[in-house]
Amino acid sequence: MKFVQIIDCKTDRFEDMDRLMDQWADQTKGKRTATHSLIGKDRADGSHFVEIVEFPSYEAAMKNSKLPETDRIFQEMVALCDGMPTFTDLDVVRDEQLNQSTSRRFFDEIAVGGNLDAIDEVFASDYTDHDIGKEEDAVVGSATIRSDVSGWRSAFDFTFDIDRQVCEGDDVVTLWTWTGTHKGDFMGIAPTGKQCTMTGTTIFRFKNDKIKEGWWHYDLLSLMRQLGAA
Repeated sequence: MKFVQIIDCKTDRFEDMDRLMDQWADQTKGKRTATHSLIGKDRADGSHFVEIVEFPSYEAAMKNSKLPETDRIFQEMVALCDGMPTFTDLDVVRDEQLNQSTSRRFFDEIAVGGNLDAIDEVFASDYTDHDIGKEEDAVVGSATIRSDVSGWRSAFDFTFDIDRQVCEGDDVVTLWTWTGTHKGDFMGIAPTGKQCTMTGTTIFRFKNDKIKEGWWHYDLLSLMRQLGAA
């Protein structure tokens, strides 16, 4: 079970504290068990800071706290604070990546399920699309997705298998395997009835909870070969 520790403190010397955290990260390379650290500043009180540190488990957190580098940096951090920092220990009972869920909506609900009405819920109206299968470097507008999905659904009965998703910041990277049966015209190729597969990667960048930009990389040459066109 994932474990999260919340450290709450007050200080007017955050720049010094920030340097301490950089030292700790450098000195504990290869030894620390923390997987994610985030520090936030209170908008109503500029001296109030909250750090959220994520660990794979409580046991991993305890191992991290016993590192001599952790203890030394903590003592120096306390000296910079107005009073002793407070700690809240949390066992994570739900962990949902909202951008990841929205990204999956495209593959499951829109592309495979055919719910084109959901496009406006998922994509920004000024969405920018980068697709290796198109001559234009970038196409702007959520109507692009509607047109592309309609075209692929007319040409194939298909499914997407999500092989892996990686989330970082505003980006969600999806590695997928596509399997389709050729039932309609595709790039001038008459229906063949052949079942084809190809792999690809899609990067969606989010802004205000909607997909603002997308990059598509997929093995189009392999698909064309399977259709007998290359």
